[in-house]
Amino acid sequence: MANSRSSSDSGSVLATLWRPRLFAFAGLFVVTAGVGGALGSWRNLCATCPSVAQIRTWEAQQTSKIYSWDGQLLKEEGLERRTPVSIHAIPDYVPQAVIALEDKRFYQHGGFDPRGFLRAVSGRLIGVNRGGGSTITQQLARNMFESGVGLEQRYSRKLRELQVAFELERSYTKDQILETYLNEIYMGRGWGFQSAARAYFGKNLAEVNVAEAAMLAAVLNRPSYYNPYVRPEAVRERRNLCLRLMWEQGYINQEELERWQAWPLPDRDYSDESTAGVAPYFEEWVRQILVDRFGEDIYRNGYRVYTTLDVNMQMAAQEAMTWGWDRIESQPNFLHPKYEEFDTVTSFPRGETPYLQGMMVVLDPETGAVRALIGGRDFEQSEFDRARQAQRQAGSSFKPFVYLSALASGIPASHIVEDQPVVYEQVSGEDWRPQNFDEEFLGPITIREGLRKSINMVAIKLGWEEVGIETVAQTARRMGIQTEIERFPSTTIGAAEVRPIEMVEAYTALATLGTKVRPFPILRVENADGEVIWEPQPEMTQVIDPAVARIMVDMLNDAAVNGTGANMHVIGGLPYAVPVAGKTGTTNDGTNTWFMGFTPNLAAGVWFGMDRPVPMARRGRPQATGGFYAAPVWGRFMKHVYYGMSDVAEADSTLAPDAWYADPLLEVPAMWPIPSGITTREVDSKSGLLWSRWCDEENRYTELYIPGTEPTEVCDETSTGRFRRRIGGLRMPELVPGGR
Repeated sequence: MANSRSSSDSGSVLATLWRPRLFAFAGLFVVTAGVGGALGSWRNLCATCPSVAQIRTWEAQQTSKIYSWDGQLLKEEGLERRTPVSIHAIPDYVPQAVIALEDKRFYQHGGFDPRGFLRAVSGRLIGVNRGGGSTITQQLARNMFESGVGLEQRYSRKLRELQVAFELERSYTKDQILETYLNEIYMGRGWGFQSAARAYFGKNLAEVNVAEAAMLAAVLNRPSYYNPYVRPEAVRERRNLCLRLMWEQGYINQEELERWQAWPLPDRDYSDESTAGVAPYFEEWVRQILVDRFGEDIYRNGYRVYTTLDVNMQMAAQEAMTWGWDRIESQPNFLHPKYEEFDTVTSFPRGETPYLQGMMVVLDPETGAVRALIGGRDFEQSEFDRARQAQRQAGSSFKPFVYLSALASGIPASHIVEDQPVVYEQVSGEDWRPQNFDEEFLGPITIREGLRKSINMVAIKLGWEEVGIETVAQTARRMGIQTEIERFPSTTIGAAEVRPIEMVEAYTALATLGTKVRPFPILRVENADGEVIWEPQPEMTQVIDPAVARIMVDMLNDAAVNGTGANMHVIGGLPYAVPVAGKTGTTNDGTNTWFMGFTPNLAAGVWFGMDRPVPMARRGRPQATGGFYAAPVWGRFMKHVYYGMSDVAEADSTLAPDAWYADPLLEVPAMWPIPSGITTREVDSKSGLLWSRWCDEENRYTELYIPGTEPTEVCDETSTGRFRRRIGGLRMPELVPGGR
């Protein structure tokens, strides 16, 4: 008994001795496991967060900026509008305002501020707003990696945000973090302080004063709420709070505090007061080219794209086209709804609008640089670019290809063609009986007069019977027309559908006396560091002999000044001192109206029509023709270019003084030179023969010739009278519009 009792007692003693140790070991195990689990959870919590290497190589997305040829900002392309600035390039009080209001111990903490965190928590517990507990570094982490850190639950998001903040603090200096924050934060008018400074104050961030810096710091907390144009008093109160904190923290003195708290808030929104939107169809063309070449990088890599656009020339084109649209819609026989009836419509299906449309393209004929482009009346309602994408019948604006082909084949401008009815059998077996626009046939006339008066029969006979349609088609193709050119007699008078910008391209070969240039909108593209990464070169091709081109220019000058294009002067107001050449175009029933023309240093084309090809006006007066609709607009535009637009501003009292430029954009050029080798002769316009004293004086004129094509016979009363007796008196039985 004694032995068993002794054993029991010793076991109890052992248990008593070991029990605390077991508890200690168990407790240590639990603590260790807990710490290990917490550490593992902490590490695994941000398994999807960016690595240190990713953070080190992070760069803010930047919009690509599209500029005019002289550096005016046209548009920004990107997911987030942002213009980065260096912290060393801005006044000290800009970051000081942010630190004072958002994180006064920014330079002391390591990414997390316990005092600020406790202040925010205690404020919430007692229902008092004592500010947020997130540091600037935490806010940057949230902005940079919000989509990548996982935001399934609020608290796990906060912990992940904190981990990324610690990584940022280990990877960057404080100035680098603050600079990135100033460039990254959303400000309601784009991303970053530079974009906000431009939008709110119309100046760069380096130019803002203390009060403006404090307002920017005030806005960043809740930009949708702290809007100075919507809640000015709330913005003023928070701005002044920022200034007071700057004073308390020693950034400004008492006098500065009082001065800047009295500073007025901005009352003008600069975000919409730029050249943005001045050329939406042009800007979209540029965007498409950039996407094709650089892909999605244009939306985030901060390219600087310098284009060929001349903003003042674009404004002149817009004013002239708007004047033209309004003028056409005001005609008593205009058939369709007016544009103003659809000013609240956002868009139309398939881009087909029910109101009058039009386009204008303006090129530098020496380089192909697109100086202005209007692809339609309202980009928001229809993004379809009628300058580049539409295919419409060219009408008589196609005829210069016929006449060029004739001149190049040795037929002189004094060549006689009989203006009389013709009948051609079509592929279908039916007869085609083309007619002139005017009511009577003129008999034998020179092809110069045929072009000046835009007589269909002359173009048809010259192109189909004498030169050959294949030659005409090849000429058009060589000059830049890429659309299908069918080999039919009707092609000679513009039945083929063309793209307007290709027509202007073709006319550049005449403006330069032989060299065609491909239209292009981009001068160069620079990366964010200012290095040129793409610089397109002009595409120039010699397509016409200079002598042939110069004679053609002379004929088109005659057509523009004395023929169907004369309304550019009479209605459009273009002074006769400007040397011009060009051709009108009208298709059946006034469905399309054109004017394609040029000066020695500018080529431009104008088109008016409906998106669905239908007549624009009822028959009768005034007639829907290129001469009445398009030529005046072309002339008005050229008047703006060479003589300025002060008269426009004076006529419209609602315009701001600087709404239109007053000075000319280009000097009036000299007339095209006559290439050596071209000869001249005095000719009788009725016979095409050399003029003599036996012919009518009124028919005497001077013609240009390529050597070897001059007439050798002399006219007399018999020769001219013979033509009159043979052809005179023929009349067209019915007026059928077309040809002008």
